[in-house]
Amino acid sequence: MTLSDPKEFHVDIPDNELDDLRKRLTSARWADDFGNETWRYGVERSWLAEMVRYWVDSYDWRRHEADINRLPAYIVEIGGMPIHFVHVRGKGGPALPLVVSHGWPWTFWDMNKVIGPLSDPAAHGGDAADAFDVVVPSLPGFGFSSPLRRPGVDVAVIADTWAELMSDILGYKRFGAYGGDWGAMVSAHLGHAHPDKVVGVELSMLVVPGVSRRDIKPGDWAPEETWMLDRMAETEPAIRSHLAVHICDPQTLAYALADSPLGTAAWLWERRRAWSDCGGDVLSVFSRDELITNAAIYWLTGTVTSSMRLYSEHMRRPWPLRAGSAPGIAAPTGFAIFPKDLVFLPRSVAEAHCDLRRWSVMPRGGHFAPAEQPDLLVEEIRAFFRPLRSAQVQ
Repeated sequence: MTLSDPKEFHVDIPDNELDDLRKRLTSARWADDFGNETWRYGVERSWLAEMVRYWVDSYDWRRHEADINRLPAYIVEIGGMPIHFVHVRGKGGPALPLVVSHGWPWTFWDMNKVIGPLSDPAAHGGDAADAFDVVVPSLPGFGFSSPLRRPGVDVAVIADTWAELMSDILGYKRFGAYGGDWGAMVSAHLGHAHPDKVVGVELSMLVVPGVSRRDIKPGDWAPEETWMLDRMAETEPAIRSHLAVHICDPQTLAYALADSPLGTAAWLWERRRAWSDCGGDVLSVFSRDELITNAAIYWLTGTVTSSMRLYSEHMRRPWPLRAGSAPGIAAPTGFAIFPKDLVFLPRSVAEAHCDLRRWSVMPRGGHFAPAEQPDLLVEEIRAFFRPLRSAQVQ
Protein backbone atom coordinates (compact mmCIF):
# COMPACT_ATOMS: atom_id res chain seq x y z
CA MET A 1 0.00 0.00 0.00
CA THR A 2 1.31 3.43 -0.99
CA LEU A 3 0.68 6.11 1.60
CA SER A 4 1.14 9.84 1.29
CA ASP A 5 2.88 11.80 4.02
CA PRO A 6 0.89 14.35 6.00
CA LYS A 7 1.71 17.94 5.11
CA GLU A 8 1.55 20.82 7.55
CA PHE A 9 -1.65 22.80 7.18
CA HIS A 10 -2.36 26.42 8.06
CA VAL A 11 -5.64 28.22 7.62
CA ASP A 12 -5.29 31.36 5.52
CA ILE A 13 -8.61 32.53 4.09
CA PRO A 14 -8.05 35.05 1.26
CA ASP A 15 -9.14 38.63 1.95
CA ASN A 16 -11.46 38.64 -1.06
CA GLU A 17 -13.45 35.73 0.42
CA LEU A 18 -13.86 37.57 3.71
CA ASP A 19 -14.92 40.68 1.77
CA ASP A 20 -17.49 38.64 -0.16
CA LEU A 21 -18.85 37.19 3.08
CA ARG A 22 -19.25 40.66 4.56
CA LYS A 23 -21.05 41.92 1.45
CA ARG A 24 -23.46 39.00 1.49
CA LEU A 25 -24.27 39.58 5.15
CA THR A 26 -24.84 43.31 4.72
CA SER A 27 -26.96 42.90 1.58
CA ALA A 28 -28.99 39.89 2.74
CA ARG A 29 -32.66 39.77 1.82
CA TRP A 30 -34.45 39.12 5.10
CA ALA A 31 -37.50 36.93 5.54
CA ASP A 32 -40.43 38.50 7.36
CA ASP A 33 -41.13 37.15 10.84
CA PHE A 34 -44.01 37.66 13.27
CA GLY A 35 -45.48 35.95 16.31
CA ASN A 36 -42.24 34.05 16.77
CA GLU A 37 -40.88 35.32 20.06
CA THR A 38 -40.53 31.74 21.39
CA TRP A 39 -38.89 30.44 18.19
CA ARG A 40 -42.04 28.42 17.51
CA TYR A 41 -41.50 28.75 13.77
CA GLY A 42 -37.70 28.60 13.81
CA VAL A 43 -34.97 31.18 14.33
CA GLU A 44 -36.41 34.48 15.54
CA ARG A 45 -35.51 37.40 13.28
CA SER A 46 -34.48 40.07 15.82
CA TRP A 47 -32.10 37.63 17.54
CA LEU A 48 -30.59 36.67 14.20
CA ALA A 49 -30.31 40.30 13.11
CA GLU A 50 -28.37 41.16 16.26
CA MET A 51 -26.03 38.21 15.63
CA VAL A 52 -25.41 39.40 12.07
CA ARG A 53 -24.76 42.98 13.24
CA TYR A 54 -22.15 41.62 15.62
CA TRP A 55 -20.66 39.46 12.87
CA VAL A 56 -20.31 42.42 10.52
CA ASP A 57 -19.26 45.10 13.04
CA SER A 58 -17.30 43.31 15.77
CA TYR A 59 -16.34 39.73 14.91
CA ASP A 60 -12.71 39.26 13.83
CA TRP A 61 -12.10 36.12 11.76
CA ARG A 62 -8.35 36.74 11.67
CA ARG A 63 -8.15 36.51 15.47
CA HIS A 64 -9.89 33.16 15.48
CA GLU A 65 -7.89 31.98 12.49
CA ALA A 66 -4.73 32.70 14.49
CA ASP A 67 -6.11 30.68 17.42
CA ILE A 68 -6.84 27.76 15.08
CA ASN A 69 -3.34 27.95 13.63
CA ARG A 70 -1.76 27.61 17.08
CA LEU A 71 -2.66 23.92 16.95
CA PRO A 72 -0.38 21.65 14.89
CA ALA A 73 -2.50 20.65 11.90
CA TYR A 74 -1.89 18.54 8.84
CA ILE A 75 -3.60 17.34 5.70
CA VAL A 76 -3.20 13.96 4.05
CA GLU A 77 -4.98 12.07 1.28
CA ILE A 78 -6.67 8.80 2.25
CA GLY A 79 -8.87 6.87 -0.16
CA GLY A 80 -8.89 9.78 -2.58
CA MET A 81 -10.13 12.17 0.13
CA PRO A 82 -8.23 15.09 1.67
CA ILE A 83 -8.26 14.62 5.44
CA HIS A 84 -7.39 17.54 7.70
CA PHE A 85 -6.42 16.72 11.27
CA VAL A 86 -4.93 18.23 14.39
CA HIS A 87 -2.24 16.16 16.12
CA VAL A 88 -1.13 17.21 19.60
CA ARG A 89 1.42 15.01 21.36
CA GLY A 90 0.80 14.21 25.00
CA LYS A 91 2.96 15.59 27.78
CA GLY A 92 3.57 13.17 30.60
CA GLY A 93 3.38 9.63 29.80
CA PRO A 94 3.26 7.28 28.34
CA ALA A 95 0.56 9.01 26.28
CA LEU A 96 -2.37 6.98 24.94
CA PRO A 97 -3.27 7.81 21.32
CA LEU A 98 -6.85 9.06 21.07
CA VAL A 99 -8.78 9.90 17.91
CA VAL A 100 -11.51 12.43 18.65
CA SER A 101 -14.38 12.73 16.16
CA HIS A 102 -16.88 15.56 15.82
CA GLY A 103 -20.42 15.60 14.48
CA TRP A 104 -22.83 17.91 12.62
CA PRO A 105 -23.23 20.86 12.85
CA TRP A 106 -19.90 20.64 14.61
CA THR A 107 -16.40 21.19 13.27
CA PHE A 108 -13.04 20.01 14.60
CA TRP A 109 -12.85 23.35 16.43
CA ASP A 110 -15.63 22.26 18.78
CA MET A 111 -12.94 20.11 20.39
CA ASN A 112 -10.54 22.96 21.13
CA LYS A 113 -11.48 23.17 24.85
CA VAL A 114 -10.63 19.51 25.50
CA ILE A 115 -7.42 19.17 23.47
CA GLY A 116 -5.18 20.87 26.04
CA PRO A 117 -6.52 19.08 29.13
CA LEU A 118 -6.38 15.71 27.38
CA SER A 119 -2.89 16.14 25.95
CA ASP A 120 -1.30 17.97 28.89
CA PRO A 121 -3.32 17.09 31.99
CA ALA A 122 -0.68 18.27 34.46
CA ALA A 123 -0.95 21.81 33.06
CA HIS A 124 -4.71 21.72 33.62
CA GLY A 125 -4.87 20.43 37.18
CA GLY A 126 -4.76 16.74 36.31
CA ASP A 127 -2.38 13.81 36.54
CA ALA A 128 0.36 13.52 33.91
CA ALA A 129 -0.33 9.77 33.79
CA ASP A 130 -3.63 10.55 32.03
CA ALA A 131 -1.95 12.14 28.99
CA PHE A 132 -3.20 11.41 25.47
CA ASP A 133 -1.75 11.94 22.02
CA VAL A 134 -4.81 13.73 20.66
CA VAL A 135 -5.78 13.41 16.99
CA VAL A 136 -8.79 15.45 15.84
CA PRO A 137 -9.68 14.89 12.19
CA SER A 138 -12.29 16.86 10.29
CA LEU A 139 -14.87 14.45 8.91
CA PRO A 140 -14.66 14.02 5.10
CA GLY A 141 -16.48 16.89 3.43
CA PHE A 142 -16.48 18.97 6.62
CA GLY A 143 -14.43 22.12 7.01
CA PHE A 144 -10.87 21.72 5.83
CA SER A 145 -11.29 18.02 4.85
CA SER A 146 -12.43 19.22 1.47
CA PRO A 147 -13.32 19.08 -1.30
CA LEU A 148 -15.15 15.77 -1.08
CA ARG A 149 -15.67 14.39 -4.58
CA ARG A 150 -16.69 10.77 -4.02
CA PRO A 151 -20.16 9.53 -3.06
CA GLY A 152 -20.82 6.67 -0.67
CA VAL A 153 -18.82 8.04 2.28
CA ASP A 154 -20.72 6.71 5.29
CA VAL A 155 -19.83 5.92 8.90
CA ALA A 156 -18.08 2.67 7.96
CA VAL A 157 -15.92 4.39 5.36
CA ILE A 158 -14.95 7.12 7.81
CA ALA A 159 -14.10 4.59 10.55
CA ASP A 160 -11.89 2.68 8.12
CA THR A 161 -10.26 5.97 7.14
CA TRP A 162 -9.56 6.82 10.78
CA ALA A 163 -8.07 3.35 11.32
CA GLU A 164 -5.74 3.96 8.38
CA LEU A 165 -4.85 7.43 9.62
CA MET A 166 -4.04 6.24 13.13
CA SER A 167 -2.31 2.95 12.29
CA ASP A 168 -0.77 3.24 8.84
CA ILE A 169 -0.01 6.95 8.65
CA LEU A 170 0.64 7.96 12.27
CA GLY A 171 2.02 4.57 13.28
CA TYR A 172 -0.10 3.76 16.34
CA LYS A 173 -0.68 0.04 16.78
CA ARG A 174 -3.42 0.57 19.35
CA PHE A 175 -5.47 3.67 20.13
CA GLY A 176 -8.63 4.90 21.80
CA ALA A 177 -11.58 6.71 20.26
CA TYR A 178 -14.06 9.32 21.47
CA GLY A 179 -16.95 10.98 19.68
CA GLY A 180 -20.33 12.66 19.90
CA ASP A 181 -23.10 12.86 17.29
CA TRP A 182 -21.65 11.50 14.01
CA GLY A 183 -18.38 11.19 15.87
CA ALA A 184 -20.05 8.78 18.28
CA MET A 185 -21.23 6.68 15.36
CA VAL A 186 -17.76 6.70 13.78
CA SER A 187 -16.10 5.83 17.09
CA ALA A 188 -18.66 3.10 17.74
CA HIS A 189 -17.94 1.62 14.32
CA LEU A 190 -14.21 1.71 15.05
CA GLY A 191 -14.90 -0.39 18.14
CA HIS A 192 -17.14 -2.68 16.07
CA ALA A 193 -14.95 -3.18 12.99
CA HIS A 194 -11.43 -2.66 14.38
CA PRO A 195 -11.31 -4.11 17.91
CA ASP A 196 -7.79 -5.34 17.20
CA LYS A 197 -6.64 -1.73 16.94
CA VAL A 198 -8.97 0.02 19.36
CA VAL A 199 -8.22 -0.05 23.09
CA GLY A 200 -11.68 1.30 23.88
CA VAL A 201 -14.34 3.75 22.76
CA GLU A 202 -15.97 6.47 24.83
CA LEU A 203 -19.20 7.89 23.41
CA SER A 204 -21.24 10.92 24.43
CA MET A 205 -24.23 9.81 22.38
CA LEU A 206 -25.94 6.47 22.89
CA VAL A 207 -25.44 4.54 19.64
CA VAL A 208 -24.55 0.90 18.96
CA PRO A 209 -23.78 -0.33 15.43
CA GLY A 210 -26.69 -2.28 14.02
CA VAL A 211 -29.02 -1.69 16.99
CA SER A 212 -32.23 0.07 15.97
CA ARG A 213 -34.32 2.04 18.44
CA ARG A 214 -37.39 0.61 16.73
CA ASP A 215 -36.50 -2.77 18.21
CA ILE A 216 -36.38 -1.55 21.82
CA LYS A 217 -39.27 -2.77 23.92
CA PRO A 218 -40.92 -0.75 26.72
CA GLY A 219 -39.69 -3.28 29.26
CA ASP A 220 -36.08 -2.64 28.24
CA TRP A 221 -36.17 0.73 30.01
CA ALA A 222 -35.41 0.68 33.72
CA PRO A 223 -37.59 2.88 35.96
CA GLU A 224 -34.71 5.30 36.51
CA GLU A 225 -34.33 5.71 32.74
CA THR A 226 -37.81 7.04 31.95
CA TRP A 227 -36.40 10.57 31.84
CA MET A 228 -34.62 9.52 28.64
CA LEU A 229 -37.97 8.74 27.02
CA ASP A 230 -39.28 12.14 28.11
CA ARG A 231 -36.25 13.89 26.65
CA MET A 232 -36.54 12.06 23.31
CA ALA A 233 -40.22 13.02 23.12
CA GLU A 234 -39.23 16.63 23.82
CA THR A 235 -36.53 16.73 21.14
CA GLU A 236 -38.40 14.82 18.42
CA PRO A 237 -40.00 17.95 16.88
CA ALA A 238 -36.61 19.68 16.84
CA ILE A 239 -34.94 16.92 14.84
CA ARG A 240 -37.82 15.85 12.59
CA SER A 241 -37.32 18.45 9.86
CA HIS A 242 -33.56 18.27 10.19
CA LEU A 243 -33.42 14.53 9.56
CA ALA A 244 -36.09 14.55 6.84
CA VAL A 245 -34.27 17.12 4.71
CA HIS A 246 -30.73 15.88 5.33
CA ILE A 247 -31.64 12.29 4.55
CA CYS A 248 -34.07 12.73 1.67
CA ASP A 249 -32.90 15.72 -0.37
CA PRO A 250 -29.93 17.54 1.15
CA GLN A 251 -28.76 18.84 -2.20
CA THR A 252 -31.91 20.91 -2.69
CA LEU A 253 -31.44 22.74 0.60
CA ALA A 254 -27.72 23.06 -0.09
CA TYR A 255 -28.26 25.45 -3.00
CA ALA A 256 -29.90 27.97 -0.68
CA LEU A 257 -27.36 27.54 2.12
CA ALA A 258 -24.36 27.67 -0.23
CA ASP A 259 -25.62 31.01 -1.58
CA SER A 260 -26.36 32.65 1.76
CA PRO A 261 -24.16 32.87 4.86
CA LEU A 262 -27.24 34.17 6.67
CA GLY A 263 -29.14 31.01 5.74
CA THR A 264 -26.20 28.79 6.65
CA ALA A 265 -25.86 30.45 10.05
CA ALA A 266 -29.60 30.25 10.82
CA TRP A 267 -29.70 26.55 9.94
CA LEU A 268 -26.69 25.78 12.15
CA TRP A 269 -27.55 28.05 15.06
CA GLU A 270 -31.11 26.78 15.44
CA ARG A 271 -29.65 23.36 16.18
CA ARG A 272 -27.19 24.81 18.67
CA ARG A 273 -30.10 26.30 20.60
CA ALA A 274 -32.42 23.30 20.35
CA TRP A 275 -29.82 20.62 21.10
CA SER A 276 -27.80 22.21 23.91
CA ASP A 277 -28.50 22.52 27.61
CA CYS A 278 -29.25 26.23 27.37
CA GLY A 279 -32.85 26.63 28.53
CA GLY A 280 -33.70 28.53 25.36
CA ASP A 281 -30.82 31.02 25.70
CA VAL A 282 -28.12 29.71 23.41
CA LEU A 283 -25.79 32.58 24.34
CA SER A 284 -25.72 31.29 27.91
CA VAL A 285 -23.76 28.27 26.62
CA PHE A 286 -21.96 29.51 23.50
CA SER A 287 -20.46 32.95 22.97
CA ARG A 288 -21.31 34.95 19.86
CA ASP A 289 -17.78 34.37 18.63
CA GLU A 290 -18.09 30.59 19.08
CA LEU A 291 -21.35 30.47 17.12
CA ILE A 292 -20.01 32.69 14.34
CA THR A 293 -16.73 30.78 14.02
CA ASN A 294 -18.71 27.57 13.65
CA ALA A 295 -20.81 29.03 10.83
CA ALA A 296 -17.81 30.76 9.26
CA ILE A 297 -15.84 27.52 8.95
CA TYR A 298 -18.72 25.88 7.07
CA TRP A 299 -19.21 28.95 4.89
CA LEU A 300 -15.57 29.76 4.11
CA THR A 301 -14.76 26.16 3.20
CA GLY A 302 -17.95 25.73 1.16
CA THR A 303 -18.73 22.47 2.94
CA VAL A 304 -22.30 22.81 4.15
CA THR A 305 -23.33 20.83 1.03
CA SER A 306 -20.90 17.94 1.39
CA SER A 307 -21.34 17.77 5.17
CA MET A 308 -25.09 17.20 4.88
CA ARG A 309 -24.57 14.32 2.43
CA LEU A 310 -23.43 12.08 5.30
CA TYR A 311 -27.02 11.73 6.49
CA SER A 312 -28.20 10.43 3.14
CA GLU A 313 -25.17 8.18 2.66
CA HIS A 314 -25.54 6.45 6.02
CA MET A 315 -29.22 6.51 6.93
CA ARG A 316 -30.85 5.30 3.75
CA ARG A 317 -29.80 1.71 4.44
CA PRO A 318 -29.09 -0.55 7.40
CA TRP A 319 -25.90 0.08 9.34
CA PRO A 320 -23.07 -1.49 7.25
CA LEU A 321 -21.83 -3.98 9.80
CA ARG A 322 -18.52 -5.70 9.27
CA ALA A 323 -19.02 -8.89 7.27
CA GLY A 324 -20.01 -11.75 9.54
CA SER A 325 -20.35 -9.53 12.60
CA ALA A 326 -23.36 -9.23 14.85
CA PRO A 327 -24.64 -5.79 15.95
CA GLY A 328 -22.58 -4.33 18.75
CA ILE A 329 -19.21 -2.96 19.84
CA ALA A 330 -16.52 -5.54 20.53
CA ALA A 331 -14.02 -3.10 22.05
CA PRO A 332 -14.43 -1.94 25.66
CA THR A 333 -17.11 0.75 25.68
CA GLY A 334 -18.03 3.67 27.87
CA PHE A 335 -21.00 6.04 27.65
CA ALA A 336 -21.02 9.61 29.00
CA ILE A 337 -24.74 10.42 28.99
CA PHE A 338 -25.57 14.12 28.97
CA PRO A 339 -29.16 14.81 30.08
CA LYS A 340 -30.05 17.27 27.30
CA ASP A 341 -28.74 15.11 24.47
CA LEU A 342 -31.09 13.90 21.73
CA VAL A 343 -31.18 10.11 21.58
CA PHE A 344 -30.75 7.43 24.21
CA LEU A 345 -30.67 3.67 24.71
CA PRO A 346 -31.48 1.61 27.81
CA ARG A 347 -28.50 0.35 29.73
CA SER A 348 -29.81 -3.20 29.29
CA VAL A 349 -29.50 -2.86 25.51
CA ALA A 350 -25.99 -1.43 25.78
CA GLU A 351 -24.95 -4.27 28.08
CA ALA A 352 -26.38 -6.86 25.67
CA HIS A 353 -24.46 -5.54 22.66
CA CYS A 354 -21.29 -3.95 24.05
CA ASP A 355 -18.34 -4.77 26.24
CA LEU A 356 -19.72 -2.14 28.61
CA ARG A 357 -17.13 -0.86 31.07
CA ARG A 358 -18.55 2.49 32.14
CA TRP A 359 -22.02 4.09 32.17
CA SER A 360 -22.08 7.65 33.53
CA VAL A 361 -25.10 9.95 33.66
CA MET A 362 -23.71 13.47 33.76
CA PRO A 363 -25.23 16.20 35.92
CA ARG A 364 -25.72 18.68 33.07
CA GLY A 365 -24.94 19.25 29.42
CA GLY A 366 -26.45 18.66 26.02
CA HIS A 367 -25.56 17.40 22.57
CA PHE A 368 -22.34 19.39 22.17
CA ALA A 369 -20.50 18.01 25.18
CA PRO A 370 -16.91 19.02 24.28
CA ALA A 371 -17.99 22.63 23.74
CA GLU A 372 -20.67 22.78 26.47
CA GLN A 373 -19.13 20.85 29.35
CA PRO A 374 -15.46 20.27 28.51
CA ASP A 375 -14.36 19.76 32.11
CA LEU A 376 -16.95 17.06 32.78
CA LEU A 377 -16.14 15.30 29.52
CA VAL A 378 -12.38 15.40 30.01
CA GLU A 379 -12.64 13.84 33.45
CA GLU A 380 -14.96 11.14 32.12
CA ILE A 381 -12.61 10.29 29.23
CA ARG A 382 -9.67 10.10 31.63
CA ALA A 383 -11.59 7.84 34.01
CA PHE A 384 -12.76 5.48 31.26
CA PHE A 385 -9.35 4.96 29.74
CA ARG A 386 -7.31 4.66 32.95
CA PRO A 387 -7.81 0.89 33.38
CA LEU A 388 -7.36 0.32 29.64
CA ARG A 389 -3.98 1.96 29.22
CA SER A 390 -2.05 -1.22 29.83
CA ALA A 391 -3.54 -2.65 26.64
CA GLN A 392 -2.05 0.15 24.55
CA VAL A 393 1.01 -0.77 22.48
CA GLN A 394 2.49 1.92 20.25
